[in-house]
Amino acid sequence: MLKFAEAVTRRDVLRLATGSAALAICRAVFAAVPSGEASVVAVRIWPAADYTRITIEHSEALNFTHQSVKDPARLVLDLEGVEFNSVLANLPDKISSSDPYIKLIRAGRNRPGVVRLVIELKGDVKPQVFTLKPFGEYRHRLVLDLYPSQPIDPLMALLEKPQAGDEKAAREERKTSDKSGSDIVRMITIVLDPGHGGEDPGAVGSGGSQEKDVTLSIARRLKTLIDGEKNMRTVLTRDADYFIPLHERVNKARRLQADLFVSVHADAFVKSTARGSSVFVLSEHGASSSAARWLARRENSADLVGGVNVAVRDPDLARTLLDLSQTATQNDSLKLGKAVLGELSGINALHKGRVEQAGFAVLKAPDIPSILVETAFISNPEEERRLNDEAYQDKMAQAILKGIKRYFARNPPLAKSRLT
Repeated sequence: MLKFAEAVTRRDVLRLATGSAALAICRAVFAAVPSGEASVVAVRIWPAADYTRITIEHSEALNFTHQSVKDPARLVLDLEGVEFNSVLANLPDKISSSDPYIKLIRAGRNRPGVVRLVIELKGDVKPQVFTLKPFGEYRHRLVLDLYPSQPIDPLMALLEKPQAGDEKAAREERKTSDKSGSDIVRMITIVLDPGHGGEDPGAVGSGGSQEKDVTLSIARRLKTLIDGEKNMRTVLTRDADYFIPLHERVNKARRLQADLFVSVHADAFVKSTARGSSVFVLSEHGASSSAARWLARRENSADLVGGVNVAVRDPDLARTLLDLSQTATQNDSLKLGKAVLGELSGINALHKGRVEQAGFAVLKAPDIPSILVETAFISNPEEERRLNDEAYQDKMAQAILKGIKRYFARNPPLAKSRLT
């Protein structure tokens, strides 16, 4: 369970207070923060099997040092020039017993002008510690990502966890291995990507709904449906509320040797009247419309909102994204997009009657047909209500599955090794 510790911030005061009373309140709050001394305004914990993230949001840039200590395993973080406040004092209550990596966390004054955080761990981890400059609604952020000492291999994890349809599919494959034709005779792997997550809420509706919650709910329903098919299995890029960088979503699909990549989103626009479902594929040569270009720019900013450690680079991915010889994949992506868009038209109005194209970073796997589905406009009050309706989420998942099946009926998957 995610828990938050938050203190009153300048932006909260300015948003809530008005008139002469506002001036008095602002002066009182600002006076409580000593000049030149950073104040921790929030600490957020995002536990997940992939990794646990600790985000410390503070009012001013600060200096810090950290070290790993063994016997018992723990991470020690010293924050310089920080006042010890209620946010830090309440840290022990923010850790769930189900957190895969953190046993407990505590903070206290270590010496004058220095606050020490001690994170007791459940085992060895590979920490990544980095800072983020203010962006959007966030102020300065110090991020601690705690990864398992042995990275999780998504392909091995998938193979070690048989799904309901695997055994049946294997029998069907053996029965039909000597037959020709267009029937699907091998296990198909589909990666479902619930957009946003963790520090990145995505678009927020007028009713307070967050895109990251809607996309995860729809993706989970779609996963259940696909896993019920005899010859299909799915993997979610995230199965809880935590952030995954855009390139890692692509990498996960490639490590799994996925047959399809489907990213699930909920659209938003500056005008609340915008409505309808859309399907997008990658374009390396300009967007198909100004709206598509605007949307791609917004979605590609997810790394800035969610927080990426820019010191960690993936050279293999860099080479992959420079490989533009992906005509066949692009054609398959368009075919898949048209099939899914056709099914979506049966449950919702379409924002555009064609598959659109733009430079979405999350669609840049050169060897995997990839689409991005904007299920509806969360910025439209009526569609926001529908997106939060379980029956509508089921219909959306069913429509996407029908589109996927229609695509494979016309485009049987190529043979792969029996391992995948």
